[in-house]
Amino acid sequence: MSWEISGKYVGNCTCSLICPCPVDGVPTGPDGQCRGLNVFHIATGAMDETDLSGVDFAFFNWFPTHLAAGGWKVGAVVDDGASDAQVDALERILRGQAGGPFGDLAALYGEWLGLERAGVSFSDGETPSGSVAGRVVVTFEPLPGPDGGVTTVKNAMFGFAPEFRIGKGPGHPERFGMEFDGVYGETSDFTFASEMAEGAPKGRG
Repeated sequence: MSWEISGKYVGNCTCSLICPCPVDGVPTGPDGQCRGLNVFHIATGAMDETDLSGVDFAFFNWFPTHLAAGGWKVGAVVDDGASDAQVDALERILRGQAGGPFGDLAALYGEWLGLERAGVSFSDGETPSGSVAGRVVVTFEPLPGPDGGVTTVKNAMFGFAPEFRIGKGPGHPERFGMEFDGVYGETSDFTFASEMAEGAPKGRG
């Protein structure tokens, strides 16, 4: 099967600024672990004949230690406006069953927490935000750069994009037995596909 999705995402986690997970460092959350959430808006995408354009979803993660050690717990929430076919396609993608970057990451999953349906929305702009079940769970606040721009991370070992903006990520996600206050935040455009270009970054939850 062939698939590709592109759009924008915003996320937060419990790590102190700046989150070490993209460079495979030990999480700096209050318990030495990383609990996080990323909300994605698919601008364009499809799996075979199933159009995924316009679908929003949230991807929850629980990293017990540095990412390469595995044992991740992950789960997803797909917007309840998505069709059954769209939900099925996204579950196969996110569980790694359809190959691509999530297929690579599935080897690090310790437990798939499931897929749920609820209202999920993404709001774009200078301070992107994401909502799950009608409640804002992440708002991105960029860290300013010296030239008036924003601070970025580029070419990280684990990342949803080759370069992404970093900052604060206040919000209080609660799902899959996880409840936490967001500290670190990030946002960027993304493109994932069953066949990625050579040297493309690995995604993270």
